[in-house]
Amino acid sequence: MKLISFLFKYSPGSVAVATLAGIVSGVSNAALLALFNAALNGSSYSKATLVGAFVALCIFLPLTRYVSEMLLTKLAQNALFDLRMRLSRQMLGAPLRHLEELGEHRLLAALTDDVPVITGTLVTVPLLCINIAVVLGGLVYLGMLNWVVLLAVLGAIVVGVITYQLPIIRAMRHFGRVREESDALFASFRAMTGGAKELKLHGLRREAFLKQSLEQTGDNLRRYNVAGMRILTAAASWGQVLVFVVIGLVLFGLTSVQTLNTAALTGYTITLLYLMTPLQVIMGALPNLGRANIALLKVERLGLELTAKGTEEVAAVALHAPRVWQGLELVGVEHTYRREGESQDFTLGPINLSLRPGEMVFLTGGNGSGKTTLAKLLVGLYTPESGEIRFNGRPVTDENREEYRQHFSVVFSDFHLFEKLHGLEGPDLEENVRDYLNRLQLSHKVEVKDGKLSTLDLSQGQRKRLALLTAYLEDRPIYLFDEWAADQDPYFKQIFYYQLLPELKARNKTVIVISHDDHYYDVADRLIKLEYGQVDYDKQLDEAQSALLVGPAGVEEQPVPSRT
Repeated sequence: MKLISFLFKYSPGSVAVATLAGIVSGVSNAALLALFNAALNGSSYSKATLVGAFVALCIFLPLTRYVSEMLLTKLAQNALFDLRMRLSRQMLGAPLRHLEELGEHRLLAALTDDVPVITGTLVTVPLLCINIAVVLGGLVYLGMLNWVVLLAVLGAIVVGVITYQLPIIRAMRHFGRVREESDALFASFRAMTGGAKELKLHGLRREAFLKQSLEQTGDNLRRYNVAGMRILTAAASWGQVLVFVVIGLVLFGLTSVQTLNTAALTGYTITLLYLMTPLQVIMGALPNLGRANIALLKVERLGLELTAKGTEEVAAVALHAPRVWQGLELVGVEHTYRREGESQDFTLGPINLSLRPGEMVFLTGGNGSGKTTLAKLLVGLYTPESGEIRFNGRPVTDENREEYRQHFSVVFSDFHLFEKLHGLEGPDLEENVRDYLNRLQLSHKVEVKDGKLSTLDLSQGQRKRLALLTAYLEDRPIYLFDEWAADQDPYFKQIFYYQLLPELKARNKTVIVISHDDHYYDVADRLIKLEYGQVDYDKQLDEAQSALLVGPAGVEEQPVPSRT
C-alpha cells in the first residue's frame, strides 16, 4: 500500500516500534481469549492464577495498545504536516510562469481535496494496525488449539479477501476517474465565482455554462461515484457475511471430516466471533486506503510537476543589501509565452532598459503590449529566456534572484491582500499603520491590532489603498505600481500622482508606474511605451511631451496637462 510505505519512509524506526507494540497487543488479546476459554471449559490452573492472569492482561493490553496507537497517531500527523508543508513549499518554490501554466484549480484541488482524503485515512491507520494485530493474535491462538482449524480458517480468509479485493480494485478505477473529474469541477467552480457578474447579465451564457461545464462534469462525477460505491457496497456485504461463512465451515464442514469435541468447538466459535469485528474494520478500511493511495499519487505527481522546471528558494531571506543602489539594466531580455485565446506565442523583447535610483518612470502601451509581463521580469518573478538582468553591475541568476526580489515593493493589478501584516515587524509598526491609514483616508474603515487589519471588506479602490499601505511599510528601494489608479476616484488619483508618488521620489525611491492616465504623465521623469512586445520609445519627459504633441504621422495630439 502506497500510504503505508509513505509512513514507513517517513520514520521506519517509529513504525517498527509501533508495530512491535501492536503485535504485543494482539498477543495479549489472544491470551485473553485463551483465558476465557480455559475458564469456560475448566482448567488445571487455580482460580487465583486465572484471576491474576486476567488482571495482568487487563493492564498490559490497553497499555500496549495505547503505546502503539499513540506512536502511529503522532507519526501519521507529523507525516501529514510535513506533506502539506512540502507541497506548499513546492508551490511557492515553483517558477511563477510554471504555476500559471499548471492552473490554480489543480493546486487548490490538491490542497482542499487530496490532502483531506489522506488526512482522513491516516487518522484510521492506528486503529487499522491494532485490528490487524488482534486478528493475527487470534489466528495464533486458533493454531494453538488446532492447526487443522487454523489452516481451514486461513484458506477461507484468503479466498474471502481475494473475492473482496477484486471488486475493490475495479471500484478504485472509478474513484480514479472521480479524482480526475474533480480537477475539472474545481476549474468550473472558479469560473463560476470569478464570472458571476457576467453570468448573471447573460442568460444564455449562464445556461450554457451550467449545462456544458457544471452539469456535465458534475454528472460524470456522480456516475463514477455511484458506480464505485455500488461495487463497494456489494463487497462490504460479502465481507460482513464472510466471518459467518468461516464459522459455518468449521462447525458444519470440518466436523464432518474431523472429530472435534464441544469444548474445542466453543473455543473456535468464540475466537472467530471475537475476530469478526476487527476483520470487518480491516476490510472496511481497504476502500479508504485505496482512495488515499489515489490522492497520494496525485499529490506526488503534482509535486514532481511543480519541480519539473526547477525550484526557487522559499526560505526567509534577510535583506542586508544597501538601500543605496547604483543601477538596474535589462540587456537583450526576451520572454515568450502563449496568451489565452491566441494560437501563436507572444514574444516580449528583446528589451534593453536601464533604471537609476530616484527616477520616476511611467510605462505605457496598449492592452496586450506586454507591460505586466515586463513588470514581472523586472521584479524577478519571470526568468528571461534570453538576455540578462543586471543589478549593480552583477547578473541576476538563480543563486541571487531571491535576494534581488527583496528590493521591490509591488502592487499588481491583480493584487492580493493579506489580513495579517506578515513579515512586517517593529515596535512602531501599528503607529506607522495608523498614520498611513489616515493619509490614505481609510482610518474610518480599517483599524489595526496585533498586526492584523480589522477588515478587508472594502471597495476595490479602498482595497488598492490597503495594498499601497503594505508597500509603504515594506520601505524598499524600488516601487512598481500596475494600473494602481485605475479604480480610484478623480480626487484620489490627484493625491496619488501629485502627492504620494513625488513623496516616494523625494525619498530617493525609484518608482515605476504602469498607467494609461496620460493626464498625469507630466509627473514622470521618463516615459516608456511598449507596442507588440517592443519598446516603441523611451524618452525623457521633455522629449516625450514633444512626441505626444506631434504624433508619428505628424497629427497634432492633446498636450500633456501641467500640474497647475
